[in-house]
Amino acid sequence: MAGRSGSTFQKRQKELARIEKRRDKAARKEQRKVDKDEGGGGPPVEPLDPADVGLPDLEKIGEGH
Repeated sequence: MAGRSGSTFQKRQKELARIEKRRDKAARKEQRKVDKDEGGGGPPVEPLDPADVGLPDLEKIGEGH
């Protein structure tokens, strides 16, 4: 009977490690969700004005045809 206790102990350790890994993974997933909701993606992006960039007006492009 003493021969089986070692494998049972190892199985229990593996099971506990699996449970802990699952718990850590869920915590990381929740943290990513919180980070995403906070909008920590960097500085805000302002819309560009085509006149500032130097792009031609769409009306002028249509006149060339």
